[in-house]
Amino acid sequence: MTDSPILQYSFLAPIMIVLAGAVIGVLVEAFVAAKRRATIQLLIALFTIFASFISLLRIRNLTSAKAAFNSVMIDGPAIFMQGTILLIAFFAVMIIGDVDHFTAQASAVPGSEEEKSAVQTGRQQTEVFPLTLFAVAGMMLFPAASDLITLFVALEVLSLPLYLVAGLSRRRRLFSQEAALKYFLLGAYSSAFFLFGAAFLYGFSYSVTLAGIHTAVIGGTANNVFLLIGLLFLSIGLLFKVGAVPFHAWTPDVYQGAPTPITGFMAAATKVAAFGALLRIFYVTFGDAVWNWRPILTVIAILTMLVGSIVAITQRDIKRMLAYSSIAHAGFLLTGVIALNRAGLAATLYYLLAYGFITIGAFGVITLVRDSSGEITDLNRWAGLGRRSPKIAALFSFFLLAFAGIPLTSGFIGKFAIFTAAYESGNIGVVVVGVLSSAIAAFFYIRVIVMMYFAESHEDSLTVVIPSPLTSIAIWVSGAVTLILGVYPTPVLNFINTLAIFIR
Repeated sequence: MTDSPILQYSFLAPIMIVLAGAVIGVLVEAFVAAKRRATIQLLIALFTIFASFISLLRIRNLTSAKAAFNSVMIDGPAIFMQGTILLIAFFAVMIIGDVDHFTAQASAVPGSEEEKSAVQTGRQQTEVFPLTLFAVAGMMLFPAASDLITLFVALEVLSLPLYLVAGLSRRRRLFSQEAALKYFLLGAYSSAFFLFGAAFLYGFSYSVTLAGIHTAVIGGTANNVFLLIGLLFLSIGLLFKVGAVPFHAWTPDVYQGAPTPITGFMAAATKVAAFGALLRIFYVTFGDAVWNWRPILTVIAILTMLVGSIVAITQRDIKRMLAYSSIAHAGFLLTGVIALNRAGLAATLYYLLAYGFITIGAFGVITLVRDSSGEITDLNRWAGLGRRSPKIAALFSFFLLAFAGIPLTSGFIGKFAIFTAAYESGNIGVVVVGVLSSAIAAFFYIRVIVMMYFAESHEDSLTVVIPSPLTSIAIWVSGAVTLILGVYPTPVLNFINTLAIFIR
C-alpha cells in the first residue's frame, strides 16, 4: 500500500496567500470601478505580501520534505530565499505604486492635468499589481521545488507575468514592447532547453525528483551521457534567468525598455529565485558529480564577470549600465555555487539579500530623475546632479559604491564572504578573476559619481521630482539596510549560517 498524498498547508501558506492575493487582484480588475482600482490594488498587494511574510515567520524554524506530494522542499535556504523575495517585492510594489509609471497616457507629463485626468478616469494599468503577485508566487515556489515538473511550473509562473509587465512602460511604449517581445521569445527558448534537459535527466534516472536523480548519480550505473546532456540543457534554462554569459543577450534591452520599477523588481527578485534553484540543484542533486559540471560553470562564471564588467564601461545609458552590472554580479554569485560548501551557500544567501536591497534603492532613485518627457537615463544628462539635488545624488552614489563593493556597505561584505568561500574550496582562479572584475567595475561606478558632482551641466530641463511617500520609504529603507548590513553584518551572517543546510 502506498502512502497517501500529503499537503502540509502550514508550509504552503506563504505561497498560497500570495496566489490568493493575485486572484483577488484579478477580480478587482473585473468588478471594481476604474477610478478606484489603483488604491485598492496597491493595498491588496502590500497586505498580501505582508501577510505572507508573517506566515513565513511562523515556520522559520521548521523543515519538511513532503510539503506538497514530495514536490516542495521547505528547509532553511528555501525559507530565507522566500523571505528575501517577499521583502524585495514589498518595497518594489511601493515604487510601482507611484501612479506616474503606469498611467495609460504615453504623453502625460508628471503632475500635469493630462496625468491627473488619467488617474481620475481610471486609465491606469493597474493590472501590474496582480501580475506582480503571480510572479512573486512563482519566485517563492522556484527555490523550494524538489522535482523537475514543479520547477518548470514555477519557472513559467514567475516568467509569464514578467514578460507582460516588461511591456507596460508608458514613456517609450514601442521600445518597451520590443523589450517584452525579446524577453518572451528568448525566455521561450530557455524553457524549451529546460524541458529538454529534464527529459534527458528522466532518461538517466527514471525519476523526476531531485532526490531520485541524486540516487542515480551516486549509483554510478546509469548512462552518464544522458546525465551530462540533461545537466547541460537544464543549466541553460536556469542560467538564462540569472543573465549569465552567453545567455545574457536579453538583459540590457529588457532592463532599458521595461518600466524602471519593474526593472528593479526583476533585477533583484528574479536573481534570488533563480539562484535558489541553482543552489538546490547543484548542491543537493549533482554535488556528487561535481567534476562533471564545475569546469564548465567555472568558465561561465569567469566570462560572466569579465563581460559584465568590461562592456558596462562603454554604456551611455544608466539602465543599460546597471544591466551589465547585473550580469557581472551574476558571475560573482556563481562563485558561491562553484564553491560547493556550506560557507559558499551562506555567502550566496547573504549576497542575494544585500544585492536585492541595493538594486531596489538604485532603480528607485532612477525613477526620480526626469525632464518634461519622463525619466532621464542618458548618463551625460546626469552631469551636475550633485548640485541640483545633493541628497538624491549622495544616495545614488552610496548605492553605486555598494555595487562596487566598497567597505562599510553590504556589497563589500557580500563579495568578501563569497570570494572567501570560493578560495577555501580551492577555486583560486575564479577568485582572482572576481577581484579583477570588481576593480574594473569600480571604474564605471565611480565615473558616474564624478559626473554627478564634478562635470558641468548643460541641461536646464533636468529635474528631480519630489518622490511619493511610498517611493521615499522604499529608497531610504534600502539605503539603511545597505548601510547596516555593511557596518554590522554579524547578526545576519550568524542567522544565515544556522539556515544554510539543504535537506534531501
